[in-house]
Amino acid sequence: MTMNSKDISRRYFLKQAVAASAATAIPAFWTPAKANPVTTSPFVSANDKVNLALIGIGQRGGEIANEFINTGLCNIVALCDVDMGVPHTQEIISKCPGVPQFQDFRKMFEKMGNRIDAVTVGVPDFSHFPIAMEAMAHSKHVYVEKPLARTFQEIELLMAAEKKYGVVTQMGNQGHSEANYFQFKAWQDAGIIKDVTSVTAHMNNVRRWHEWDPKMSSFPAAEPIPSTLDWDVWQGAKHPHDYNHDYVLGQWRCWYDYGMGVLGDWGAHIIDTVHQFLDLGLPYEINPTYLKGHNPFFYPMSSTIVFRFPERNNMPALDINWYDGLDNIPPVPEGYGTSDLDPNIPPVAGGKIQPTKLNPGKEIYTKTLTFKGGSHGSTLSIIPPEKAKEMASKLPEVPKSPSNHYANFLLSCMGKEKTRSPFSISGPLSQVFCLGVLSQWLGTKLLFDRETKRITNNPLANQLLYGELPRKGWEGYYKI
Repeated sequence: MTMNSKDISRRYFLKQAVAASAATAIPAFWTPAKANPVTTSPFVSANDKVNLALIGIGQRGGEIANEFINTGLCNIVALCDVDMGVPHTQEIISKCPGVPQFQDFRKMFEKMGNRIDAVTVGVPDFSHFPIAMEAMAHSKHVYVEKPLARTFQEIELLMAAEKKYGVVTQMGNQGHSEANYFQFKAWQDAGIIKDVTSVTAHMNNVRRWHEWDPKMSSFPAAEPIPSTLDWDVWQGAKHPHDYNHDYVLGQWRCWYDYGMGVLGDWGAHIIDTVHQFLDLGLPYEINPTYLKGHNPFFYPMSSTIVFRFPERNNMPALDINWYDGLDNIPPVPEGYGTSDLDPNIPPVAGGKIQPTKLNPGKEIYTKTLTFKGGSHGSTLSIIPPEKAKEMASKLPEVPKSPSNHYANFLLSCMGKEKTRSPFSISGPLSQVFCLGVLSQWLGTKLLFDRETKRITNNPLANQLLYGELPRKGWEGYYKI
């Protein structure tokens, strides 16, 4: 029998519902049996380098490893990756001769826990959670790539762990330590940015799944597992799929089961300052007003999602309008000018950002002013140019960043700074992305109660805040 896309979606989501229904009773926190008791402060000496373990050393994990090494503030004491035999992990291995190597992070903590001060987590989105939980329970400071985790409840648990163990945390949205962070705060403090009512955020560059058939009716066929890859550890707490090359080497971001799509990937670089400094918290409505190529397996070819936030702290209600997709370019205000490619924007999907009609970034609308900006550390400008000239004398001096995002984390581990994107700040931001992804996946508007943190109009979506039950052997990460 041939099923249409609606039948596929219904059966797949019902399967998810069965798996998720028991998860609503999951306790709030868990302490691993092998965790070290917290008997001393987790901070290292203010005069020492941080003993750092790198978990995930290929591709993006390798990039952040290089950034940490370049700070000169750490000693690399352990390397961990599920595949140590491929070229993309060899660069970091060659830079760390004699450093112990592991394919399973649990074995690394078991054998080397007393030699590690902090860890980096540069692995696929769905694996952030168990690794970070294990690290914090061992009183290790933790740097986790964005987005923080794949499900709403996993982020709740990570924020609870941050409080329980008192360790230093940082999410890897590196622009949150660059110019836009300090500019936004200075302009807000000076009353330049105020009464924001709407934000348009956009990422319209090519994504890996844009070359795929949006009518795909099943997951890809099984292929032989590479001899150097520990496929069992790679899958973590997820119920297993047969190996296919389209799950690994960055392709994991395409799939709802493993990644958070373009929203989770780039939202943290585009709306982070808006979210923090305008105290947005969580939306009360999430509406996918446009989904092109929707299916239950991987992300749409194009999406428009409206996030609605209420009035808060004497600030007006605010909508964020998110646009992604090659043909889904949002309108820009009169006097916008050109969309120049900011050199601060890093490569995407394994290649350089390709200039488009509108490059990654945002437009911020207030009752009196309009701003445009890029992603990451890109600064804002006032538009149109005539208004910018009028406001020039009123703009405050913006302080320079005392440290980049990686040094900020290491200096915070030493007690010399405070991280700018700890889980308490990056967690709610990442939960916004989780809600957006659920609206994409289910293809429907969601109503969210900010007080109870429940979806009120869709029982399946509410259950999926927790995700499926973890596979056998990984349940402990989700229990007290």
